[in-house]
Amino acid sequence: MKKRVLIIAGLLLSLSMAFADDGMWLPHQMKMLNLQAEGLKMDPGMLYREDGTGIMSAVVHLGGGSGEFVSKDGLILTNHHVAFGAIQRASDADHDYITDGFIAWDKGEEIPAVGYVASVLLGYEEVTDQVLHKVKPGMDLKKRQDKINKNIEKLRDAAEAKASDLQVRISAMYGGNKYFMFTFKRLEDVRMVYAPPRDLGNFGGDIDNWMWPRHTCDFSFLRAYVSPDGQGAPFAKENVPYQPKSVLKISMDGLKEGDFTFVMGFPGRTYRNLLLKEVETEVTRMEASIARRIATIDFLEKAGENNRAVQIKYASRVKSLNNYLKNFQGKLEGFQKADILNIKAAWEQELTDWINADAARLTQYGDVVAEFNAAYAAQADFRRHGANRPNLIGASTLMGQANRIYQAVLERAKSDKKRANPYKDENWEAFKRRFNRTERSYEFNTDRAEMKWQMKQWSGRQLDRLPLAVQKAVNGGDAAIDAFVDQVYAGTQLGSLEQRLAMVELSPEALEALNDPLIVLAAMQDEIAQKARKEDGRRRKEAAQLARKRAAAKRHVLAALLDKNEGQFAPDANSTIRFTYGTVERYHPADAVTYMPFTTLKGVIEKETGVAPFHVPEKVKTLYKARDFGRYEDPAAKDVVTCFLNTTNVTGGSSGSPTLNAKGEQVGIIFDMTYESVIGDYHVIPEFQRTISVDIRYVLWVTEKFSGAGHLIEEIGL
Repeated sequence: MKKRVLIIAGLLLSLSMAFADDGMWLPHQMKMLNLQAEGLKMDPGMLYREDGTGIMSAVVHLGGGSGEFVSKDGLILTNHHVAFGAIQRASDADHDYITDGFIAWDKGEEIPAVGYVASVLLGYEEVTDQVLHKVKPGMDLKKRQDKINKNIEKLRDAAEAKASDLQVRISAMYGGNKYFMFTFKRLEDVRMVYAPPRDLGNFGGDIDNWMWPRHTCDFSFLRAYVSPDGQGAPFAKENVPYQPKSVLKISMDGLKEGDFTFVMGFPGRTYRNLLLKEVETEVTRMEASIARRIATIDFLEKAGENNRAVQIKYASRVKSLNNYLKNFQGKLEGFQKADILNIKAAWEQELTDWINADAARLTQYGDVVAEFNAAYAAQADFRRHGANRPNLIGASTLMGQANRIYQAVLERAKSDKKRANPYKDENWEAFKRRFNRTERSYEFNTDRAEMKWQMKQWSGRQLDRLPLAVQKAVNGGDAAIDAFVDQVYAGTQLGSLEQRLAMVELSPEALEALNDPLIVLAAMQDEIAQKARKEDGRRRKEAAQLARKRAAAKRHVLAALLDKNEGQFAPDANSTIRFTYGTVERYHPADAVTYMPFTTLKGVIEKETGVAPFHVPEKVKTLYKARDFGRYEDPAAKDVVTCFLNTTNVTGGSSGSPTLNAKGEQVGIIFDMTYESVIGDYHVIPEFQRTISVDIRYVLWVTEKFSGAGHLIEEIGL
C-alpha cells in the first residue's frame, strides 16, 4: 500500500504506527487494495457480488445515514441518531418515545418511520462512455453539459423503466472524468421496531458528541416492508417484511487492539480533492456558519424552555444544528493544528512539478492549477453581488410551506408532461406526505416567534428583493416587525395540516381567492424572483458560464491527478457506496494524553450525574451491580465493552454503517468520529484519524438484558 508523506511547514512527519488508509473506495477498487495482506480473512470476492449476495448488498441507504439487514425478515440495524427523525415524528406529549424509547413486541406493533426510505443497492456499473457519448474535446461548455445531462436522463429513464420501485443515480466521480450508475430498490414502507431510551441512545448528548472516550448506545432497529408481490410501496397494512438476499452475520467474539476491521456504507461528502483557494473559502464559510448555528440553537432552546411539547417538535433540528456546530469547530481547529493550507499548497506544487517534468504532460495539461485559480477567482468575484440579501422563504417553517403550496399549485395547473418532477402525478402522493413530516417538526407559536427573530437580523442588509410590506416592517424596527408578523400569523390558515393539504389541490384562482397572508407573501416573493430572473438574465448566463469554466478547470486538475496516481486514488465521497478499512488502535491527541481503544459499562457508571445527558437508568445500574452481563461479557475486560476505535475514515452519511471484523462479521455500528478526526473530510491525518463504533455486544446487551426484547435477539439468529 502506498503511504503518503505529509509535508507540514517544510517538515516531514512520520506516519503513525497505526495503519490508516485514507480512501473511501468504490467496490471495483477493492481488488487493488491487497486486503488479505492487510489482514482480511475472507474471500475478497464476497465483499461485493453482482448477484446481490455479497456483504455490501446487506448495507442500505437511509437517506442521511446507512443501515444493514440483520435478519431475513428485513430487520435493519442503524443508529439511534439516524432513526431519530422517525422517533421524534412518532412522539408527542403522551407518547414520548424520545425519552422512554420504543419496543414493538411483534410485527403488528411496529409503527411507520415517517419520511424514511430504505434503498437497497441492486448493482452498479461504470457508464462513462455512455454519458460522454458525442461529447467532443473543445466543445462549447454549455452544449457539453446539455449533452451530458441528456445522456444521463436517457440512461436513467431506461433503467428505471424496468420496474416501478427502481431508483437510479448516475454520479460523477473525479470532477466528471468518470461516471457510475447505481441502481436501487426503493423500500418506502419502513417501520420502527425498537429504540432505546434517550438516556442510553443519546448518552453523553452534545457534550460527548465527536469526543472520546464514548459510552453511547447509539442504535435502533427498523424494518423494511414491501407489497405482497414484492414491490417497494408506501405503507399499507397488507405489506409484508422484505426478504433481503444478503444478511450480516453477528459476531460475539469482540476485538483486540491491532485487529483488522472494515466499514461499508454511504458516506455523504468529503472534500479531499479541494484546491487551496477552495479550502480558504471553506474556512470563511464555516466561521460564518458557526455564528448562525449558535444563534439558532439559542433561540430554539429558549423557545422550548418549560415546554416539553415544543422541545419534542424541534428536537431533531436542534440535534442536527449542534452536530454540525461541533463538527465545524473541530474542522477549524484541525485546519490550524495540521497546517492544512500549507499542505494544500505543497500538494499543488507537487502536481505542477510532476506535469512540468515531462514535455508530453506539459502539452496535455499545461498549468492546470493556475487555470483553476483564474476560473475560481472570476466566479468568486461574480458571486459577491447580491450575497447580502436575506431569504424570506427560509424565515420560518410555515413561510416555507406557503411557498411549497404556491409553487405546487402553479405546477399542477400544467399538463403532467410539463410539470417539474416533484409535481408529476407519479410523485404527487410522495410530495404531499412531506407535509405530514413537517407537521411533526414545528409548533405554530414558536414558528411565528422565529419569523420575528429572523427578520430582526435583516437590518442593514440588501432588502430590494423582498415584498415592500416586509421591507417596511424591517426598516420600522422591532415593534414594526412584531406587529407585521402577528398580523400575518393571525390571518393564515396554514397552521392546519388539513388546510395545507387541501390548498395544494386548488386551482391558482381558488388559492388566490383565499387571500391567505402567507400565501400572498409567497406569491409576492415569487413575482419578485421572476422579475429578477428576467432582469438578471444576462448575469445568470454569465454566472452559469463561470461555473462551467470552473468545473472544467477542476476536471482538468483531477484528470492530471488520475494520470499521476495511475487511477489508484479514491474519489471524494458523494453518498455512493464505499469501503474503508483500518485497525483497532489507541491514539495520542496531545502531549502526555493517550486514549485507549475500548470503553466499558464501568465508564457509563462513572459518568453518571443523575441528570441528562449523563443520567443512567436504574435498571442499568442494577444489572451492572449484579454483574449480569450474560454472554455479552468481554473475557479480557470482564465487563461489557461499550464502544471502540479504529482507523477507518468516515463522514456524515456513514452513521449506521456496520463495522466488520476480518471474517466479514458485524462487530459494531459506526456512529461518530473523534474530534481530532473531523478534519478528515478535507485531509486525513493518520495519527489522529479514529472512527467510533458502538460495540455490537453492548447493543445486544441493552436489547436483551435491559429491555427484555429477546424476540429480536432470536430473530437475528443468536
